Amino acid sequence: MSSLRRLSAKKPRFRLQFHDLYYYSWAKNELLASPAEPRHDGTVRISLVIPTLNAGPLLDDVLAGLKGLRGTTFDELQAIDSGSTDGTVERLRAAGFRVASIDKRTFDHGRTRDQGIRLTTGDIVVLMVQDATPQGSDWLAKLVAPFADPEVAGVWCRQIPRPGCQPVLDRRIRGWPGWGDGVTVKRLPPGQRLADLPPIEQLMLCAFDNVASALRRSAWERFPLGPRRFGEDVWFGKRVIEAGLALAHQGGTCVMHSHDRSAFAEGKRTFCDHRNLHALFGLTGIPTREALDGAIRYATPEHCDYVRSLGLPPDQEAKALRWTEEYVKWQCWGQYLGARAAMKLPSPEGTFLRWLGKRLERGIG
Repeated sequence: MSSLRRLSAKKPRFRLQFHDLYYYSWAKNELLASPAEPRHDGTVRISLVIPTLNAGPLLDDVLAGLKGLRGTTFDELQAIDSGSTDGTVERLRAAGFRVASIDKRTFDHGRTRDQGIRLTTGDIVVLMVQDATPQGSDWLAKLVAPFADPEVAGVWCRQIPRPGCQPVLDRRIRGWPGWGDGVTVKRLPPGQRLADLPPIEQLMLCAFDNVASALRRSAWERFPLGPRRFGEDVWFGKRVIEAGLALAHQGGTCVMHSHDRSAFAEGKRTFCDHRNLHALFGLTGIPTREALDGAIRYATPEHCDYVRSLGLPPDQEAKALRWTEEYVKWQCWGQYLGARAAMKLPSPEGTFLRWLGKRLERGIG
């Protein structure tokens, strides 16, 4: 039994929301299974919830990482699948997961995770994505360790990129959030209001990432993740901080996670990110067309010089430079248009940006 399991001497409370526990599966037209029975012996239960859809071969790497955990391990494994056809469900069940199925058309980043959490009984619920591989047998122990502070509502950890990641993405992933390899706890100082801070300070206080995170169930019950089409994690972080609770970043452990996407696909995600960040915090990174043009002119040589500094073989360097030039362009456009899309501008621009947002958010995972 891990030291975490002895942190609380009082009996855990289980206030499951049964009104939304049962819903029909479109794929199989059957009721989802009910959650496992909770313990009542005073120990802390840890559950894992992963949303899935055609996870592909990387799922085997993720499952191997979970199987390799030692010491602190999961009490229950829950996946919520949106209609996989590539054997994802079968592999999950073989690895000990309960799998609930939903209609892909009903997927919502916040609500779907809430549905998965309601099927579990853990006092702490770990959320992961289907392609994030835990690094090290003590990953879970380190991830949940900050809950020793009773005010910590959620914990998230670092990410490292997979081999072959585009160089500028590799640098970005390794550099975020830049708080080192220790535990960083974020909370509002006494008497401080979140809205009084500059937007970028609000973001850095409320930053949270469900690529690999852990929630205290009692906090989730107060601040469920959905419904939320995008950015459910930062929305959770904002409400937690506003309530006077704390978030912790665990820099001492990480998951391996990155994507091999086109530069335009990265720009689509940036659009959604900055639409969300403006709506939550009023953050506007690139406010005008003039600033947009300047950002592209400045960032393109800076990023390309970084790629050249790596000493890649000529063919790899040429390919990376072409990708990087496109990446800078679509990153900057995504920041500019995403923030404007959240401003609820009058027509015709506002109508166009709302249409654009619906188009760009399709398939964003």
